[in-house]
Order: sequence, then structure tokens, then C-alpha cells
Amino acid sequence: MGKLRDSVDARALRFAVGFPLMLAAGFVVCAFLIRPDLPEPLAVRWAGGAAVDFAPFGAVVGVGAAMLVLIGWAVLVQAVPLSRPAIMRRIMMGTGLFVSLFIATVLAAVLVGQLGLEDAGQSQVDVAVLAMGSGAALGLGVVMGFVFKADERWSTDDDRAMEEALARELDPDLARDSVSLWVHARSSVFVMLGIATLLPAALLTIAVPWLAALLVALALLAAACLFARIRVDRSGLRVFAAGFVRVMDVPAAAIKAATPKEVRAADYGGWGYRSHGPAKALLVSSGPAVVVDRSDGRTLTVSGGSATTADNVAQVISRVAARARRTGGAADA
Repeated sequence: MGKLRDSVDARALRFAVGFPLMLAAGFVVCAFLIRPDLPEPLAVRWAGGAAVDFAPFGAVVGVGAAMLVLIGWAVLVQAVPLSRPAIMRRIMMGTGLFVSLFIATVLAAVLVGQLGLEDAGQSQVDVAVLAMGSGAALGLGVVMGFVFKADERWSTDDDRAMEEALARELDPDLARDSVSLWVHARSSVFVMLGIATLLPAALLTIAVPWLAALLVALALLAAACLFARIRVDRSGLRVFAAGFVRVMDVPAAAIKAATPKEVRAADYGGWGYRSHGPAKALLVSSGPAVVVDRSDGRTLTVSGGSATTADNVAQVISRVAARARRTGGAADA
């Protein structure tokens, strides 16, 4: 029991367990309050503007409450383990709140759309409830992701940071020979991507749920392609698409030169990862980038964020490449 307490965030666990239960209980109570004004059976699926599938009131409420609890638990519990990075736990907490509230919104829109009808076949999902509830769910999920303070404990990441700090103390030049940064597209690109995909997906949820889910998945994939993580140290250059998919790994000894440069993504085939023969590129936008020339004649181009950061990354790459050549030459001698 003691080990369990040391491995989980107790506050996050209480919320992850309690919130879906309270939300499901609230849904059940509200459903029974409006039960006299609902037809029997209830419509649960629509096609061509008419209800095609029906289910008893008890089944709709029971399955809906079970979905709220089980899906809410499945997502929110991802924010509980202390072994996960704090940023991931905050994202999962916000996502869990959004998913739970969105499911409750869909269920409410289904019930409200059938109020006062004698025959559920004439019903429609209440679009106003769905739209307002979805917006509120998304907003509250984002707010939760920002305000949730993950309980912090000593972890393997702290051990790694301690080792790196000790190494820097023993070798003062080590800090100068390493750099790590994230690059991403402009915020306006993500706003337009959301408008072009998430808003249509919210409307399609009513009629074609699978297409809405496909649009959301494509939006997330496209957004991930507009992020990259660059890591340079004495071992060489590593570039990760979406922050975790390694697409470039160049040993320091294989680097001939690195120069900052203004580039146009269209000249390289567009945003994202591109590979054309001896040339590879990972660009999240047009603008400052770092062009790396390898000793075997191949070239790599990666977005550098701002002009200042691109220049800094190029200098670090050049420095570690020169160091690798010197130490390699000394070893050969």
C-alpha cells in the first residue's frame, strides 16, 4: 500500500475516480426528472433525417451512465502515475475532463431533442445543446490542463538531470556543446487547422460519427507534423518529428558544416518531413533553418525557430563536429 501511495498522485486519483461517478449520477438524476416528458422507447440513432434505432429509457440511461464512468476513468487515470512527465499528466487531465463532459453533452442533446414528443421517430438531436455543451467542454478541458498542478516527486528524470548537472560541473564546456529546443508552426496555422477540421467534425458527430472521428485524427496527425524537437550534443545531431519520432540521427564525426539559412518550405516539398535522394528536411514553417552538410555529401535541413536560435544551433553543431574531428584525429594518431 505504501508503494502505491508513492507511485500515484493522490489528488489526481480522487478526481479521476470521483468526477466521472458524480457526472454519471447527475446525468441519471436529470434524466429521471424529465422522464415524464420523454417518449418510450427513445431514439438512439438517426439516418436521413429520421430516427432508425430505438432503445428503452432504462437502457439509454444505464448505458450512458456506464459510458461516462468507464471512458472517464480510462482517460483521467492516465494523469495519476507519478512516473509520467508532469506535462503529459496535465494534458491527460484536461483531455479526460473534456471527453467526460462531451459524452454528457451528447447524451443530453439526445434526450432534450425528444422532449414533449409522443413518437421518438419524429425526434432530432438538439443541435443547440450539442454545440453549446461541446464548446463548454472544450474550454473547460483546456482550462483544466493549464490549472491542474501535478504532484511532483523525485523520478528517473530527476536522476538524469542530476547526472547532467554533475557532468557540467566536471566539464564546464559541456553546456556550451549541447542545445535542445522545440520548433513549431505559427499559432495562426493551428487556428486555421482547427477551424478547417474540428468545427466540421463537431457538426458531423450528429450524422456521421466515424467521419468526425477520422477528421479529428487527421487534424491531430497534421498538428503533430508541425512540431519538431532538435537535440544537439557531443554525440551529434538528433531530430524528432512530433517530438518523439526520430527522423534524423547524425554522429558528430559525420558532420562537415552547419549554417543558418532562410528557407521556403515549398522549395523542399512543403511542411513536415521530406526526403529527396541525398537531401532530407524537416520544416514546420518557412523562415530560419539550419542546413547541415554531411561528410558523405548528403544534406539535412531543419527548422530553427527564430534567426537567433537557428544561428545558435548552427554554432553548436559546428563546434561539436570540430571537436569530434579533433578527438578522432588524436585517437588515430
